[in-house]
Amino acid sequence: MDLFGVFLLPIQEMKSAMTQNDLPASTRARGVQTAQLLLAPILLILTVLLWELVVRLGSYPAFILPLPGLVWARFWQALGDGSLARHVLVTLQEVLGGMALGVSAATLLGYLLAKSPAFERLLAPYIVASQSVPVVAIAPLLIIWFKTGLLSKVLICALIVFFPVLINTIVGLRSVPEELQELMRSLRASRAQTAAYLEVPAALPVFLGGLRIGATLSVIGAVVGEFVGADRGLGFLINVGRGQYDTALVFVAVFTLIALAMALYGLVAFLEARLLSWRQRPDSSTG
Repeated sequence: MDLFGVFLLPIQEMKSAMTQNDLPASTRARGVQTAQLLLAPILLILTVLLWELVVRLGSYPAFILPLPGLVWARFWQALGDGSLARHVLVTLQEVLGGMALGVSAATLLGYLLAKSPAFERLLAPYIVASQSVPVVAIAPLLIIWFKTGLLSKVLICALIVFFPVLINTIVGLRSVPEELQELMRSLRASRAQTAAYLEVPAALPVFLGGLRIGATLSVIGAVVGEFVGADRGLGFLINVGRGQYDTALVFVAVFTLIALAMALYGLVAFLEARLLSWRQRPDSSTG
């Protein structure tokens, strides 16, 4: 098969999957998913080729826009000397610590607010006001108070994770149908039993949606903290590359941050698929 045929192959497969209406819905869905998976690397290759073309046609110097090959070589250099792994580990510690703290606090407070409208009316203005201040404005204060170590970055990540998880927790708990609540009361279920067998499973889809947002935002929080004051981490690595006009290193750090955020998002999505497997609908095409 020639090169042109290789690029046409996923398009032909997608067309075949979309036109074979006589196949079951599950089979058509698998065909479309396969075609999409094949198109993803092709789109990446085209993006890299466009990047290469722009640099060569524009004759940009490496400190303005490096060639993809230069960024790739810089990645392997940073990976080989161990510097990239060290900075990734630091940022990952900050992100995971911030997520653990932020999610725990948001879940606990969200449950209390969902169960007590009066308590929510009391605290809601302060919570909203705290979110009106950008985290980049709060980060210098946390760096001053808690120094440039791990704790200040964890707190910044926790602050940025807190709000979306809090809101989704409240919305999820309040979306439980009232008739199901009445049923649990008629069965004389305790508060713990109601929470374990009704409220948590019912709120879990909305809660995990907030967790996916929080997992992505936590990376932003870590980088903001490292920008303000740090001697380690991917944000610090970006500052080093910027100061040395090593733009290829900046690209390496940015792409690594993207990969880290996507990995965390995918981990939460995997967790969501496992925990919510009971929501899978039967194949409607049967019969």
